[in-house]
Amino acid sequence: MRIRDDRAHDEPEINLVPLIDVILVLIIFFVITTTFDARSTLQLKLPSASQQPSDVPAKSLSVLVNAEGRYFVGDSEVLRTDVDALKQAINQAAGTDRGQPVLLRADGRTPHQAVVTALDALAQLNFKRVSIATAPEQAK
Repeated sequence: MRIRDDRAHDEPEINLVPLIDVILVLIIFFVITTTFDARSTLQLKLPSASQQPSDVPAKSLSVLVNAEGRYFVGDSEVLRTDVDALKQAINQAAGTDRGQPVLLRADGRTPHQAVVTALDALAQLNFKRVSIATAPEQAK
């Protein structure tokens, strides 16, 4: 009795399905873990003022308030809009240095309450050097 060996006639093939799965997982991982520059996505329209611009030191804490009243401290967004969440985010960004200058950049269309909340949080944390950013007045 002769036993036939079919293994000699099998052609080797590469199964691409697991490779595609691995590449898809890597793409999803890189998209989720990529950090984006928050300053480039925020479109702020600063209120105008007639004063000359002052020099802000390079090492200042930046607090941004966009037109919807959402807060950004440094490079991260504050998820809640209450004073306690804002104070916690400022504490994380500033550490124990209360003498550093703070630049408050609020959109001109921001609700007034959002700016007052930011100023209140900074005052409760004993920040003394707070500047409000403005754009130069446009010539008419």
